[in-house]
Amino acid sequence: MPTAIDIIRKPRMMMLNNVKDLSTEQLNYVPKGFNNNIIWNLAHIISAAEGICYARAGLPVNVADKFYSPYRPDTKPQAFVDTADIAAIKELFLSTLDKLEADLEKGIFTTYPTWTTRYGLDLTSIDDAVAFLPFHEGLHCGYMMALKRVVLQEV
Repeated sequence: MPTAIDIIRKPRMMMLNNVKDLSTEQLNYVPKGFNNNIIWNLAHIISAAEGICYARAGLPVNVADKFYSPYRPDTKPQAFVDTADIAAIKELFLSTLDKLEADLEKGIFTTYPTWTTRYGLDLTSIDDAVAFLPFHEGLHCGYMMALKRVVLQEV
């Protein structure tokens, strides 16, 4: 039976594979009718998981602030993301998940205050938080798939 982290890892690998051939311009392109772009969605998934799992548990996030704060909920792309930062985001997309898996095994999440997601779900533990991630990431995977269809037609 797959672990909770495997249920997150496999779709993340699929998402990376789905965008691997897109150019820097295509990854940064915000089509008419959309609020963000593909690279923002990838970085947002990283930022959200760090916030949901680490920050909410009172622990420091594991990424530089430039990959955290600009991609928090209710943000939009603020600047063109260059090739070096795109490479870093793609690397963090899996390495942060490896870190989360190791930290879960170490048992570092000793407290987790209850909070209610914008979707009305009450998360009361790190296990709830990890279980919530596939739902959130699935939403953004769908956005990225829609964005890619438009990007390939327009850029």
